[in-house]
Amino acid sequence: MVRKIRLTRAGSLLLGRMPEGCRLCVKGAKLVLFVTGLCDRGCYYCPLSEKRRNRDVVYANERPVRRWADVVREALEMDALGTGLTGGSPTLRFNRTLRFVRMLKRDFGRDHHIHLYCCEDLSLSRLRALYRAGLDEIRFHTWSVEPVKKALEIGLNTGVELPAIPGSADRLIKFLEKLDSVGCAFVNLNELEFSDTNATNLLRRGFRLKSDTSMAVKGSESAARKVLEWAKANTEMSVHFCPSSLKDAVQLKNRLLRKALRIAKPHEEVTEEGLLYKGVILGISKKQLPHVRRKLILRHRLRPSDIFLDQEKSRLELHWKQALRLAKLEPSLKFALVEEYPTYDRLETTVSPLS
Repeated sequence: MVRKIRLTRAGSLLLGRMPEGCRLCVKGAKLVLFVTGLCDRGCYYCPLSEKRRNRDVVYANERPVRRWADVVREALEMDALGTGLTGGSPTLRFNRTLRFVRMLKRDFGRDHHIHLYCCEDLSLSRLRALYRAGLDEIRFHTWSVEPVKKALEIGLNTGVELPAIPGSADRLIKFLEKLDSVGCAFVNLNELEFSDTNATNLLRRGFRLKSDTSMAVKGSESAARKVLEWAKANTEMSVHFCPSSLKDAVQLKNRLLRKALRIAKPHEEVTEEGLLYKGVILGISKKQLPHVRRKLILRHRLRPSDIFLDQEKSRLELHWKQALRLAKLEPSLKFALVEEYPTYDRLETTVSPLS
């Protein structure tokens, strides 16, 4: 039976079965648990931000983690069905990684799917500890079959994840041949892309942008396609090509929607992109916020729930329709319409003042 390469609904290319970790990621249902920014690999294409690179910090999605309750809160807010442990190199903090696996299974149940990105050749004892703790899937960032063989021996669902570097197709094909011979379950090929921190290294090596509207590297997709065509005729492994566009247009959008629909307050509307849309009143001191709020409630016969006091951003919030109405009646106040991410950092994408 001839296998087929198919275009998934998420825009990726798939030969065989999509790994469970990827399936949940595409749905936006995976919590991204950043275990540490420490790494001893020094890959020239590493896209990690300066805020995280080579720093021993922990994040649950965009939320800084200072205690386990931060992880639980973020997972609950997005109704996570699984978690991806990433970094840096998570297993450089092995005890932390192992503890996270145990606590995720304890707090969210056996069906909570956990996958781990791993840059190290772990010992059999460490692999057994991860397996017993409940790790469901491990993905090695490696060019060696040895860590894959050991993980398979333990019984872990094991794959390899690498960037599809332009010109690397022949090397990848030779490596996939070895991986197939030892029973590797899957290979993920990620489209190489530019970031603020790797752009200089990529340009120095002659890589260029795929197009004016993409941060992907020209030639990365074609290298992946060549590998997929070879794998179709020569292996039984599942091979998945994840394009740059999937991360923002599908995965991130779905995760934002998933969280926004759960945490949106009554005055906030959720946009198609998963952002929170509302009206705000700016330019008021923190001390005066409660006073102005009470005055507006009394003057315009509003319900207390119609105006939300946001101490963190020193502003009042209300439904965008209320903002349009009150902006005409209260010319001394600064009204605006805002779109912001439903993430911990609440990054604002647009602020449109109302005259």
